[in-house]
Amino acid sequence: MKIYDFNTPIDRRGTHCVKFDALKEMYGREDLLSLWVADMDFATPDFIIDALKRRLDHPVLGYPVQYDGYWQSVVDWIRSHHDWQVEREWMRYIPGIVKGIGMVVNVFTKPGDKIIIQPPVYHPFRLVPEHNGREIVMNPLRWVGDTYEMDFEQLEQVIDDKCKILILANPHNPVGITWSRDTLVRLADIAVKHNLIVISDEIHCDMALYGNKHIPFASVSENAARCSITFGAPSKTFNIAGIVSSYAIVPDPVLREKFFAWLTANEMDMATIFAMVATEAAFTEGEEWRQQMLAHIESNIDFVDEYLKANIPEVRAIKPQASYLVWLDFSALGLPHEKLIDMLVNDARLAMNDGAMFGIGGEQHTRLNVGTQRAVLEQAMKQLKEAIDKLR
Repeated sequence: MKIYDFNTPIDRRGTHCVKFDALKEMYGREDLLSLWVADMDFATPDFIIDALKRRLDHPVLGYPVQYDGYWQSVVDWIRSHHDWQVEREWMRYIPGIVKGIGMVVNVFTKPGDKIIIQPPVYHPFRLVPEHNGREIVMNPLRWVGDTYEMDFEQLEQVIDDKCKILILANPHNPVGITWSRDTLVRLADIAVKHNLIVISDEIHCDMALYGNKHIPFASVSENAARCSITFGAPSKTFNIAGIVSSYAIVPDPVLREKFFAWLTANEMDMATIFAMVATEAAFTEGEEWRQQMLAHIESNIDFVDEYLKANIPEVRAIKPQASYLVWLDFSALGLPHEKLIDMLVNDARLAMNDGAMFGIGGEQHTRLNVGTQRAVLEQAMKQLKEAIDKLR
């Protein structure tokens, strides 16, 4: 068994990556530890790089055909990892999940229609519909005990005839919940009752942690299959976000015919050479790397959690059930939100995602990306402690 190294530093500056090369634009300074954008600082797995190199050994990069091995690798992976038998005709390539959300919004709704989201949640869920002239309806998650839950009572209250789509983060981003089967079944029943389409963003599905299990929304019931458009990709898990490798899964024939006809008419379902090569390599050769990567992520999360409890008890890490994104709660510091963010950037010199961008429930929080080398997190925690010590 090959042992992979997730702790060797890799300098990503100057590679035209958002995470490092946009620091000045986003935060006003470049001397920050970059712990924001949701990609990892590890080397893309060697088997993916090798597969891409083999394709590049051929001197012609012409128009590609979507070959059987590519799609079969997706079908086999979903069946073996998520106990869901997906049929080939249910699937199409899409050029990115956020773009896919925009496509569904435009195909199935018109300006003035309403889209439901569940904040605090990934901000493009709000921005994409708003920028397309749709109205956002909030169904905020509830903090119950020590976790988040869906508020079904409030959801039923806010739905009206203009509500057409609910966008689901499954697993949730940024709070890291892997939703239970009962929760997803209940959501599907409400959606069908009110003629809602559920877009299920399952980009973090292969990153369940600590024995938790991802359950595909469309797999939980006939109602879920009937109302759902699921988006997935290997990009988060295998650190290939720069290779656009997303796909849509639509079990229902009525939704499928309308959506796929639009994709085909606009040539939005044409997979690139590198997307197919990288996806097949990831899903046929990637399990050992994935397991080792997840063990490293769990270790990093545990380190942050234990460090905060021992050294900065005013800051709480809400340990994710999936993904490398940790939701940090700073509310015990009692700082106004703007002052909190200023302290984190200009005193702690940390670039994390401002929790307010995720909507209701996001203030007094940040999203921390632990998909990096342990030494980076150790330095980040040291800088955070030094900054907070000044407040005491």
